[in-house]
Amino acid sequence: MIGKMKEKISTLFEPESVAIIGASHNPGKIGYTILNNLVKGGYKGRIYPVNPSGGEILGIQVSKSIKEIDDEIDVVSLAIPAKYCLEAVKECAEKGVKHIQIISSGFSEIGNHREEREIVNIAKASGMRILGPNIFGVYSAEASMNLTFSASDIKEGGVAILTQSGALGIAMIGRTVVDNMGLSAIVSTGNKSDIDEADLLEYLGDHEKTKVIMIYIEGVKNGERLLQALKNTALKKPVIVIKAGRSERGAMAAASHTGSLAGLDAIFDSVMKQYGALRAESLEEAFNWCRFLSFAPEPSGKNTVIVTNGGGIGVLATDACEKYGIKLYDDQTVLRETFEGATPSFGSTRNPIDITGGAKAEDYKAALNAPVKCDKIDSTLMLYCETAVFDSENIVPMVRSTYDSHLKTNKPVSYAIVGGESVEGAINELNRQNLPVFRDVEPAVSCMGALYKYSQFKNRKKPKFTKPDINIDEINSVIDNAIADNRTFLLIDEAQAVMNAAGIQIPEMIIANNIEAAVDAAESIGYPVVMKVVSKDIIHKSDAGGLALDLEDKYEVMDAYEAIMKNCKAYDPTAHIAGVEVTEMVGSGLEMVVGAVRDAAFGPVVMCGLGGIYVEVMKDVAFRSYPLNAEEARRMLQEVKSYPLLLGVRGEERKDINGVIDTILKVGMILNECDRISDIEINPVVVYEETKGLKALDVRILLKKSKEE
Repeated sequence: MIGKMKEKISTLFEPESVAIIGASHNPGKIGYTILNNLVKGGYKGRIYPVNPSGGEILGIQVSKSIKEIDDEIDVVSLAIPAKYCLEAVKECAEKGVKHIQIISSGFSEIGNHREEREIVNIAKASGMRILGPNIFGVYSAEASMNLTFSASDIKEGGVAILTQSGALGIAMIGRTVVDNMGLSAIVSTGNKSDIDEADLLEYLGDHEKTKVIMIYIEGVKNGERLLQALKNTALKKPVIVIKAGRSERGAMAAASHTGSLAGLDAIFDSVMKQYGALRAESLEEAFNWCRFLSFAPEPSGKNTVIVTNGGGIGVLATDACEKYGIKLYDDQTVLRETFEGATPSFGSTRNPIDITGGAKAEDYKAALNAPVKCDKIDSTLMLYCETAVFDSENIVPMVRSTYDSHLKTNKPVSYAIVGGESVEGAINELNRQNLPVFRDVEPAVSCMGALYKYSQFKNRKKPKFTKPDINIDEINSVIDNAIADNRTFLLIDEAQAVMNAAGIQIPEMIIANNIEAAVDAAESIGYPVVMKVVSKDIIHKSDAGGLALDLEDKYEVMDAYEAIMKNCKAYDPTAHIAGVEVTEMVGSGLEMVVGAVRDAAFGPVVMCGLGGIYVEVMKDVAFRSYPLNAEEARRMLQEVKSYPLLLGVRGEERKDINGVIDTILKVGMILNECDRISDIEINPVVVYEETKGLKALDVRILLKKSKEE
């Protein structure tokens, strides 16, 4: 199926015939600009302008209707007012057109969902695909096809851009011209009524001319499809993502602008990382990464050296390397042997290699060519601060020659040149030659960091996913009972039955509905015990005074029972109280939280992090899309800031990390296999030393609400 989809979508990028409905005689209109760009861009296929007035535009005969064209049409560009689009789409469907790019706005982005859905339904019935509406068009270097209304000429190259914002996309084209960055394709996705990023990645992932893919995205409609496409594409080439709507207010603006729902940013960030996408913080960073990754060879190892003529700038670069996860090589013997011939006696062969402010072009050449010959050094960061003694007219040949020598030995190198007017011309010239030269340390190091991050993902071992051993039938039986009782949540004993069916250890527990039963339960379990209110109306037990800890004998149990009943009735007089849960008082350990949620965009997502009563305040949690394997769950756990607590601090023993990973995988599988569950949260999961395991103390499981609700 994927193969057929890829073959079908390729026609959008490599059409043999293009029609422009709304081609205009007026040079000030979009319909004229699209036709003009198509002709000027050198498109070799057949071009058919369509306009009811007929005549000629740019020397090409104009058809009055798509029906008049006696030829098969691969792609139609629809540049007419929204109110006429539906009828035009019907005519294209009858004609057998393969793709329509709808330039027109006025659909779901302003709330006109009905007409947009109708257009897609008509297209699907005839096997036609829709790109847009609300877009600026498509450029494909493969077909020399500029089917956009961009004001700039587009340079051919190795970067493909997918953008949900039309205006920003046109601005990006202008930026690529300024940066001398060539494109293999740029596609405006707009409202994504039909074709979306997942469809386009299917083609671009195998497109030989495309070296890097950049995606600007505001909202995700079908996240599970996007992740599957990312999974396949990121193993072949870098995918850089910019996501608008990181802040709560930004997410609201993005949803309003595109008609798409923007999900929780932490989830988006985590799943992008999981599937190999590199998330950029800004357009500037994204463009820098695109240019760098288009040409940089993959490093064969992790060892990086910094070569600089200034101590201060070297320290800045060292800090940036730590920020971006770059390992600085520190074998002093090898560094001294490698660089002592290129470093003055008053310089330093420690990393950063300081060749001092007196260094000239030849000194830089010697220092930068040294790591090329050393098999222990895998990449280089070159820093230059403008000095009065440097022969600045030699910057360009020095950078050019040292870059070429690194490239020949497949060793990536990045340059930061900091100075004024005398070096600005050199920087501009080197950028025109597509060399990785930057005006500041941060972008130079950031690019190298992105390269290493991508290399680590690409070369990561891919262990197979193994399903945990869980009794799903038993869990579904528990859910059946809750639904029969018209509930959208599980009671305490039901949630614990789910834990038992999944093999997740819980404390011994008995529910009691009077004082005598509570005492009997406590003596059966053994003191000390904990007591918690059992009520479908009281979620936060401690807030209601519905929790008592460390009860040592039957008198404390009796007092606690009465206090819990009194507190909870005062907290919510209408609450239905089924009794109390009497539970063994477990020993102290590290309190974690493990959960799973059915995300609107990405489907089943698992969570883990620091648990307890402060989980919502600290927000020290990480997410992953399910399914995931044990190695990915471990990486997820390592992202949590409090992860070192699991390793053991201040003389404590290492905690049962494998037990936490096993719990994450089991909770994810429960949510994935039981589609009537919407949320699972175990908080806290008390984690003990490796030999003592863990226990799930408090479990909340919510069910999907019925459509009627």
